[in-house]
Amino acid sequence: MLTFFLTWLVAAVSLAITAQIVPGLAIASWSVAAIGAVILGLVNAIVKPILTILTLPITILSLGLFLLVVNAIALSLAGYLTPGFTVSGFWPAFFGAIILSVVSGILGTFVGQDA
Repeated sequence: MLTFFLTWLVAAVSLAITAQIVPGLAIASWSVAAIGAVILGLVNAIVKPILTILTLPITILSLGLFLLVVNAIALSLAGYLTPGFTVSGFWPAFFGAIILSVVSGILGTFVGQDA
């Protein structure tokens, strides 16, 4: 249970830090970041695998780079489903997904999570 809470906390803090770094991403409060982390986790668990399978030919042709677009779509969908979390376009979602991965990897290393 502690590992689940720690993972959720790292995701929420990573989301808040990413919103501070990337122009075009906005989070209204810490509670919105916490809810956004839960919704982003659900989107990553349910929608992202479906998108990955549907876009597999494009992903293979682009040597995996199209997965960055899939991550941007997942972040945009989480922003759409979370009140108070705004993603203002494709490019903020694209760069936000990259920064979110880096920040959550760094924070996960500091708290001892496997990245």
